[in-house]
Formats: sequence, structure tokens, C-alpha cells
Amino acid sequence: MNRLTPEQLAAGVQDLPSLPAVVMELLSSIEQEDIDISVLAKKVSYDQALTAKTLRLANSSTYGLQVKVTTIQQAITFLGFQTTRNLITAAAITGCFPSGRCAGFHDKGFWRHSIATAACARALARRMRFNQDIAFTAGLLHDIGRLVLVTGHPDAYTQVVAWHAQHGGDWQDAEQAILGIDHVDAGVALADHWNFSSTMRQAIAYHHAPDVHGAGFLAAIVHVANAIVHALDLAGEDDELVPRVSSVAWDAMVLNEEAYLHLFRETELQFGEMSTILMA
Repeated sequence: MNRLTPEQLAAGVQDLPSLPAVVMELLSSIEQEDIDISVLAKKVSYDQALTAKTLRLANSSTYGLQVKVTTIQQAITFLGFQTTRNLITAAAITGCFPSGRCAGFHDKGFWRHSIATAACARALARRMRFNQDIAFTAGLLHDIGRLVLVTGHPDAYTQVVAWHAQHGGDWQDAEQAILGIDHVDAGVALADHWNFSSTMRQAIAYHHAPDVHGAGFLAAIVHVANAIVHALDLAGEDDELVPRVSSVAWDAMVLNEEAYLHLFRETELQFGEMSTILMA
């Protein structure tokens, strides 16, 4: 057994790779409107790789621009600040963590699932008249605690992978059996360390338990998006299982069968293009 204490978890979070300072600023201000956009655009432009990936996303068919944007400032002008901030964050986070650290953990499969959940959460949020950009980011980050554990404790997580292969079930069961904590605990620890907004922190904390009092509607959106993406098998994992879906969260989406079928198709289309760009 490799039980992790809260102190060991905190130390692992401290040792994680640093995001660009401008991305940390964007994440901590996700619900603020009084941001100096021109200053942030200039800061992002200093990181050429981040800028290039962000602009590829902005020019993708997902966002349907009639003109090609070539600068972050133009992206903000045509897409709006919140959407551009969303794309910058996605471009940075998907390239932040090292891969190949843990035997049996499929880094590409992880990111494929996260990107698909983000696309689905965004599409769901639009139908629910909820903030699409916050939903996208929450979908992208919902399982980020798994990367915290894989990156900080790769040998221990190899045992988690082995336990899961033998016993099946949810990843939380395997993590609790071996580590004594799970990726939700680790995700919340990272949310605190990276100064995520309380809304984002709640979504990470309760995306497996949206029925809990105070979980918030964003957690319900991410919960349903996560289940849909598992059902569509977009991550391409051999052991893909559809998790139990909260009837409360599902019913809260108030969508009929036809609407869900449209949602499935939209998720698959957007995921294909976005994953190609973000995982390049």
C-alpha cells in the first residue's frame, strides 16, 4: 500500500510544473470582468507556442469565424474575452504536464477524454443558457487530479492501475484502495494551489456527486458531460465504462431524446478538431 497523507499530497502539488504566469492570472480571474484585456493579450503574445495553439483553436470550425485571426487581440475582438481566455487556458494546460511517467496510464487517452468532456459541457451549457466558457474549462479540468497523482506519485499510481485492471470498477475505488485518497481530493488540492475560482473548485469537487447539497449546477453539467463522453467512447480506452449517472443531474438538463442525439453529434464533431489541435 502507498497511502498518501495530506502533507504528501500537498508536497506533490507544490512540485508540479508551473503554468505560464499569464495563464495563472487567467484561471484565478475566470469570473472577473474588470480585466485589462490589452495587457493580458500582450503577455500571452510573448509565449509563441501558446499563442500559435490558441489561434489555431480560434480559427477552427468550432467557433465559426468568417475571418482569420492572427493575433490574440483579434481573437478577443471577434470571439470575446471569455472565450479567448478559455482557449488560452486549454492550450496551456494540455501542454503543461509531462507524459510517460506512469506505466499503464494512457496520457493521450486522459486528454482525449478531458477535451471531449469540455466540448460536451460547452454544448450542454449553451442549451441550458449557462456560461459556455466556464463549462468548457470545468469539463477540461474535471479529472485533473489524476494527473496530480500520476505526476507526483507515478510508482504508487502504477499500483492503482494494476488494482483497477484486476478489480474493475471506478477509478476512485482503485485510488482509495491503494492511496487512501482519490483524484477528486487531488483535484481540489490543485484548485487551491492554482487559485481556481470557487465555482471551478466546486465543479471539480462534486462532478462525481452532483446531488450533494451545494454542489452547484456546473457540477451537474460536467457530471452529465463526463457520462456522455464515456458512453461515446471518445477516449478510445479498452476498459471504457459508463459511470453511474445521477438521475437528478440528468433530469436537470431537461433535454429530450432528439436534443441529446444532436448533442452527441456536436460533441463528436467538435472533439475531433479540438483534440487534433490541442494534442499536436
